[in-house]
This record gives sequence, C-alpha cells and structure tokens, in this order.
Amino acid sequence: MKRVLLHSAFWLIYLLQDTVLEIVWVGPALKNIPENVQFWMAFKAAIAAWVPKLIFTYYILYIAIPEIVKGTRKLFWTILQVTGAIIVTIILYRLIFVYCINPVIYSGMLKDRPLFHLLSVLLAVMDIGFVSGVAITLKLLRIQLAAREREKNLIKEKLEAELKFLRHQTNPHFLFNTLNNIYALARKRSEHTAEVVMRLSKLLRFMLYESKSDFIKVADELKILDDYIALEKMRYERLTIHFQRDIDEPTQQIAPLLLLPFVENAFKHGASESRFDSFIRIQVQVQEGQLTFNIENTKENHTTEDIKDNIGLYNVRRQLELMYREYDLQIQNEPHIFSVRLYINLTSYAQV
Repeated sequence: MKRVLLHSAFWLIYLLQDTVLEIVWVGPALKNIPENVQFWMAFKAAIAAWVPKLIFTYYILYIAIPEIVKGTRKLFWTILQVTGAIIVTIILYRLIFVYCINPVIYSGMLKDRPLFHLLSVLLAVMDIGFVSGVAITLKLLRIQLAAREREKNLIKEKLEAELKFLRHQTNPHFLFNTLNNIYALARKRSEHTAEVVMRLSKLLRFMLYESKSDFIKVADELKILDDYIALEKMRYERLTIHFQRDIDEPTQQIAPLLLLPFVENAFKHGASESRFDSFIRIQVQVQEGQLTFNIENTKENHTTEDIKDNIGLYNVRRQLELMYREYDLQIQNEPHIFSVRLYINLTSYAQV
C-alpha cells in the first residue's frame, strides 16, 4: 500500500508540473481561451501524453533493471530490448500528439506537424527521457540503499554471532579450570570438595542464564568475581588476596564475564604455579560510568617476554573491540609481578 501511495504521489506531481509546462508551451496559441479552460486542456493533454511514458517507465523499472541486476539475460539482449522499447514509445507518443492531443483536445488550434518531424521527435525523446530518468534514478537509489542496509545487517549479525561464540568459548574454558580445582581437592580428600561443587553450580547457573544478556549490572559482575575467588581460595593456603572496590553506581551496566578471565589468569599462572607465599591484588573503580580495573599477581618464572594471549585474554580483547568504543587494556609482565590495567568508558557502547 505504501508503495502504491508513493508511486501515485510521484505521478501526480509529475502531471502537475507537465501541465504547467504544457500551458507555457502552447499558451501563445490559446490567447482567446480563459485560463481555467487552458489549464484543463493542458492537463488532459498531459494525461494523454503520460500513457506511453508510464508504460515505458514501468517496463524499465520492473523488467529491464531486474534483468540487468540479476544477470538473468545477456546485457546485449537487454540493451536491444530497451532500444526497441524506446522506439515504440516515441512512435506511440507522436501518434497520440498528432491524432489525439492536437485535433481532439486542442481542436486543431496548434500547428500541424508531420508524424516524424525532427524537432517533435527530439522533444518526445527529452520528455520521455526526463520522467523515466527521474524514476530510474529513484529506483537505483532505493536498490543501493537496500543493498547497504542488507550489508549492514549481515555485518551486525556476523559480529553478534562472534560475540556469542566468544562468550560460549569462555564458559568451557572457565569450567575446565574449575574442574581441575575440584579434581585437586578430591585427590586430597578435602572437606571443601562439596562446597566447591555447590559454588561451581551457582556460577554455571549464572553463565547459562544471566550472561546471555548483552549487559548486566556491575554489582552482578563483582558478585561472580567474589564467588570465583571464594571457590579458588579453598585450594591455596599461602595465598593473600586483596579485593578493593569503589563503585558509585552498582546498577551501571557492563558486558557480562568481562573481568572474570583476568582473575582466572591470576590464579592459573600465579598462585597455582607458586611454591611460596603469593598474593593477588584486585582494584575495581567505577565513577560516573568510567571503569578502572587493576589486577596483579606474583609469579615465579621471572620471565619478562611478551605476553601471548591465551583463550581468555584473546576473548576479552575481542569482546572489548565489539562492545566498546573507548577502552584501554595494558598488560605488563615483570620478573616477579604480572599486572593488568583495564579502562572502559561503560557508556561508549559500540554499534554491534
């Protein structure tokens, strides 16, 4: 229905402007005729001349252009057909002028010209070409805009699928590490094994249901960190953990499970590989939508080589690229300390 209204509006506007041009063109030959009569004569002439232009325009819009765009027929044959259609349209246009508009609508008041008078044929080409050219331009513009919209939607769907994949990949990675913890406790016949399983169940419930959202509250993200730290602390006796937080708005939104991989990494490559006293320090600050997250842990391999992203770190980097426009991630590998500093403007959502 919308398309019908748009097409009707287009042709109505065209007929009105064509009527005005017709009055200007034939006005000198109709001096003794009232203006209102001149208008209706010109309007009827515009409608009569409109018929071949209408047929040609819709032939181009709905037959020729789709054939060219889809490639259903060789370009040579399409051009040949269009040329033939132009010739037929010009002939029909001139027949209407010579045998209808001049003798019937204008009662022979206009100067008679041969059917294929050169100037009249050129005027016919210009008249037909103008309206069909405008219509074709609008059609091609609409096709181009639709193609851009489809491309934009495809890119958006691709990025959303990648984001979901990254999050789903984080879950097995986390589960793998936690099951290793449970295995270690079970080997020791620790009384904490059942409690660890219960905490793991809570974390998995969160990952299965709440982490599907694009964003969660900062308070919920920190609760996951608390549960994970409590779960991991049961394994280590000589580990000191400091967790400081300064949150002005706990309901501020953040991408789910964005901070957990850094905490996992601190336990896996810090505490689990340490034979002596070790520590993990975590600081989280959220002020006016600006998040600053710092975490550092001791390590004993004393290497300072460049950091190679594991699955968790790679996933976080890619999620940051997809979710936020303003962020900064810095990782330092010093001889005894491994540290991460993350800044995010939580209000700078990227258009995924």
